[in-house]
Amino acid sequence: MIIDHPLLGPRDSSEFVYLGDARMLDRPDPDAPDAARAFYEYGYLRDNPAGPHRELWFHEGGDRSWLVVTRDTVTHEITRVEMARDVARAKGRST
Repeated sequence: MIIDHPLLGPRDSSEFVYLGDARMLDRPDPDAPDAARAFYEYGYLRDNPAGPHRELWFHEGGDRSWLVVTRDTVTHEITRVEMARDVARAKGRST
């Protein structure tokens, strides 16, 4: 599988480590009244979708960047690759 890195161009997936659902970027507010429940769901409850899914990948064998890869879990087709820092900034989080 080839991941088209936004800065480095096409790279073999063997350079990367899959780290799970990209919703991990949406960390709950620790000061919220329901923080315990929110962190439980954040840490332990995961969907296992068939079809398009946003995932976190770490470029361990390269520039050590974090990417958000939109990949079809059935066909493995990659439709989008974004820098995780840009995704987090767009949501108003600092990195």
